Amino acid sequence: MKTFATLTPVSLAILLGFAATGAQAQTAAAADEKTEAKADTLQLERVVVTGTSTARSKMKQSVSVSTLDAEQLQNAVASSAADVLRNVPGVRAEASGGEGNANLGVRGLPMSDGGGRYVQLQEDGLPVILFGDISFATADQFVRADYMTDTVEAIRGGSSATMTTNGSGAIVNFRSKTGKTSGGAVAIGLGLDHRQQRLDFAYGTKVADGLNLQFGGFYRIGEGTRNTNATVENGGQFRAALTKDLGQGSYLRLNLKSLNDRTPTYLPVPVTTSGSKINSIQGIDPRNAFFVNSRFANDTVIDKNGNPVNTNPQDGLAVQVNSIGLEGQFNLGNGLSFSNRFRKSDISGRFIGVFPAGSAATDAANGANRYTGTTPVFSAHIFNTSLDDMGNVFNDARLQKEFKLDGNAKLTATGGLFSGIQNIGQTWYWNRYNIGLAGDGAALYDNTGKVTTQPVGDATTTWGGCCFRNLDVRVTATAPYAAVTYDNGPLSVDASVRFDKQRGTGTQKFGDAASGNTWNPARTSAIGWSTSGTSYSLGGNYELNKGLATFARFSHGESWKSPDRVVWDGDITSGRAPYPVSKIDQFEAGVKYRTQGYSAFVTAFLAKTKEGAGFELTTQTVKENSYKSHGIEAELAASFGDLRLTGGFTLTNAEITSGANSGKTPRRQANLVYQVSPSYVIGPVEVGGSLIGTTKSYAQDDNVVVLPGYATVNLFANYEVAPNLMASLGVNNLFNTLGYTEAEGQGNLTNNPLYIARAINGRSARVSLKYSF
Repeated sequence: MKTFATLTPVSLAILLGFAATGAQAQTAAAADEKTEAKADTLQLERVVVTGTSTARSKMKQSVSVSTLDAEQLQNAVASSAADVLRNVPGVRAEASGGEGNANLGVRGLPMSDGGGRYVQLQEDGLPVILFGDISFATADQFVRADYMTDTVEAIRGGSSATMTTNGSGAIVNFRSKTGKTSGGAVAIGLGLDHRQQRLDFAYGTKVADGLNLQFGGFYRIGEGTRNTNATVENGGQFRAALTKDLGQGSYLRLNLKSLNDRTPTYLPVPVTTSGSKINSIQGIDPRNAFFVNSRFANDTVIDKNGNPVNTNPQDGLAVQVNSIGLEGQFNLGNGLSFSNRFRKSDISGRFIGVFPAGSAATDAANGANRYTGTTPVFSAHIFNTSLDDMGNVFNDARLQKEFKLDGNAKLTATGGLFSGIQNIGQTWYWNRYNIGLAGDGAALYDNTGKVTTQPVGDATTTWGGCCFRNLDVRVTATAPYAAVTYDNGPLSVDASVRFDKQRGTGTQKFGDAASGNTWNPARTSAIGWSTSGTSYSLGGNYELNKGLATFARFSHGESWKSPDRVVWDGDITSGRAPYPVSKIDQFEAGVKYRTQGYSAFVTAFLAKTKEGAGFELTTQTVKENSYKSHGIEAELAASFGDLRLTGGFTLTNAEITSGANSGKTPRRQANLVYQVSPSYVIGPVEVGGSLIGTTKSYAQDDNVVVLPGYATVNLFANYEVAPNLMASLGVNNLFNTLGYTEAEGQGNLTNNPLYIARAINGRSARVSLKYSF
């Protein structure tokens, strides 16, 4: 069943050893300084600061790291911040939910719930959200990659376990421009096959001696890539940075961000299965099905204070973020430096999406009244979740001292303290509708088959009333950490350790019909727990010559599920039982190689995960398993004059090692994920694209239903109309490929034959005109 089960971690290391020996033999005779200087197609000489204790180039770091610059981000034809990560080896980005709600996996670590449990998304070195798997509030919902984004750095494994909280698998850092480079750009974009208008802008300038200003953002309005008769995209972002250069590497920077954006939420759609195969239903194309339109006039819910509120399902994913940050780097002399990053973010919004959750004709679990009409319909729950307060305050202080030793050797010692507060305030109220497709789109029906605008069941009956709920939790996190790095010529060795402590307090409330469709005091409970864990990492890097380096690392990381995943257990809620901790052990070894026109970054990895128990809402099951995975990830690049070719692949052999599905493949884990991105410059024209593909995977851990392998083609073309004026065309999913990213049954509901699946978006195209100055 495994495609390369004979490749054990030992044999992988041997293969890498042979690769290193062969590459060294090929380059040893041609060690030319000028040639080496032109050989950085993967930016291996770029200094990395994300997820490490000491800033240095990729060639000198003992971690696997990829960098995407502003040009690559623009040409990626990505539909969201998470969609950008399709081009990062080792990362599986399922960005099929729209602008947010993406599922992120890395190196075979389990995707047992939604979001990215082991991936920490950051902006300018601080977490966006403390937990990567919060229901209806995944970190990617609050990040937008726009003209203010300078680079995206993605570190897999390694010291990510010790340099952040809840990032044992990876750290992805969206780094902003700072105004150090003067100039700007403004662009106007239009959707060709969908209604969208978009304005992007950015500008950086020197305000005074040693004082730089950078600002930028975007605004858009439209329907999104899936057709509807409603305006479901409306909003934008503004960011600014003011930096004071204090000399000798010291600076002080003020960061501001305001995000107010409304985008459609794409959730699974009804399908059927025959054996292991997923079949689409006539009238519902998973690539473009979207059930929210002008027929959804309102959805009445209960707010956190027990008051009725009318909401509009067309609002989809509505987020508001206002943050202020202050960061500084200070050279104190004699090899001593101090840095501090601080940010306070006010975050709120609403998540509304249509989730198929039953066959209206047979679903007795959702109420006694069944559908008796003749129009084909399905029963859907509206995931109407108010993000009352998802705000946070984070601070990371770091003191570093460099010691000169004998010869060229040096020792760098780092001590730091991360502290923060994460609020998780949400109110759920999920009504039930009968939805059908007829003529101009989805219509709503009552239980007799008449068209209506009202639900057929309120949240007191939906899924047995489970999701008439309010959660108000405040998590306080403290994490001291330390690292030491030894450098001596081509050799670098580093070690780091982190102690995380978290404390949660708050309340959980449930409502029901007996309490007058509001909060029931008898179903209100206090939340209080304390948990801690230690992570550590040891790695080394050796430069064989200027074009070849090898590294190896072992790390142990500890991560915590979001409170909303575990407080269904009263013993955990009250602190009587320990808060579940996921433990991840990883070993990796790799080779970095570059010569004229060619670069390669290849890493072999082994990971073992023991996951703490957590509750998955959509299947209403508790998941607690152990896993193991091993494989190879590679990032490759080549230049042939005006032709540039980049790409990569990840081979993964993953297995569940406990529970009823022991020996089977974890859900949504493919053996091979790959990407190839060519580009070619012909005078004023640059054309290129990407081929992104995956082999088959399984919908669930039982390995019954298969998610077929697929490959998508994205294209871009840039034409320099005049100096500083660029016209661009971008096409996502050129061949309108149907690719499923997740699927599940609804067997928890009585006599329910429904299966559901979420697919990538179908083909979409847009054009833009950009002026740079």
